[in-house]
Amino acid sequence: MKNERRIPVFVLSGFLGSGKTTVLLKMLEHCKNKGWQPGIILNELGEANVESHLFENEKVFELLNGCICCTIQDDLKETIDELMLEMEEQPLDILFIEGTGVANPLEIQEVLLSSQYLDQFELMSIITVLDASHYLEYQSIFSSSAEVRNLMKEQTVCGSLLLLNKTDLVPSGQLEKIKQKITKIAGQGKVMIESVYGQLDPEILFEKRIQSVFIGNSHGNDHSHHQHHHHSTVQAIKLENVPTLKQKIFEKWLKQLPPNVLRGKGIIEIEGSKQLYSFQYASNKVTFSLVPQSLNRQPVIILIGMGLEENQIHDHWKQLV
Repeated sequence: MKNERRIPVFVLSGFLGSGKTTVLLKMLEHCKNKGWQPGIILNELGEANVESHLFENEKVFELLNGCICCTIQDDLKETIDELMLEMEEQPLDILFIEGTGVANPLEIQEVLLSSQYLDQFELMSIITVLDASHYLEYQSIFSSSAEVRNLMKEQTVCGSLLLLNKTDLVPSGQLEKIKQKITKIAGQGKVMIESVYGQLDPEILFEKRIQSVFIGNSHGNDHSHHQHHHHSTVQAIKLENVPTLKQKIFEKWLKQLPPNVLRGKGIIEIEGSKQLYSFQYASNKVTFSLVPQSLNRQPVIILIGMGLEENQIHDHWKQLV
C-alpha cells in the first residue's frame, strides 16, 4: 500500500444512514493491522461532529456545515493543504475522505484530480455504500423526492465499488429486485458486494478500482455545477441542553419521529449509568456505544432529514423531556 510518490486515497460515499462510518472504521482497523498510518477527512452536516470519539488517536480533519459540493470545495482544498503541511512532520500512508450522506462524490474527485494535487495523491476508489433496507423506498416516486432519487443515482454512478449494506434486513426475493435496479442504474460492469454491518474481506475494499485512463478522461471534464443543489432540502437540526434520558423511552421516541427524519446521532446520558453514550439511528434501528469520560463531551442530539419542520421536531422533543 505504501507509495513513494503518491498517497492512495479512498472516498466513502452513500446516502444518509447507509453505513459509511461503519465501513470506514473497518478500513481503519485493517490499516492498524498492517501498520499503516491513515489520515481522515470527515465531512459533517450541521455544526458538530458527535462521532469524533470513534476516531480517537487518529489524524482527523473535520469539515462541518457542508457536503463537499460547490460551496465547500475551497474548504476541502484548504483542509488538504493543511494536511500536506502536517505530513512533512508526520507522513501518512493512506487518506480516507468520508462525504456527508448528501455529497456527490464527483465533487471530491474533482478536487483530487486538480493539477495541484495530482502529484501528491492517487485516487484509488470511490466506495458507495447503499442501504438495502431502504433502497426501494428511496427509489419510489411515491415515498421519496426527485432530489433523493437523483442524488442516489449520482452516488451510484460515481462509485467504483458498490457496497450493498444491511442485506440482513431484506428478504432474499426483494434483494434480487434491489440488485437488478442498482445494476440498471450503475451499468453491468460495476462491482457490487453485499455486506452486513460493513463486514466483508477488507482486501476487497482496498483494491485500486479507478484506473489512470479514467483519471485522464475525468480530469478537466465539466460536470459543471448544475446538479449540485440536490441537498437544498436536507437539514440538520441540533437539540441541546439534553437531560438524562431513559434508554427505552428514548429509543421509542426516535422510532416515532416523522418519516422524513432519515438519520439521528448524538451523545446522551442514560439514566442510571452516570455515563455518556453516543447513539446512531438509521433504518429504524438504534445502537449505543460508550463515550470515554476523558473526552469531556456535552449531550447533544442531531437529526438529519429532508424538508424537516423545526417546530414539529421541537414539539416532538418536548413530549420526551
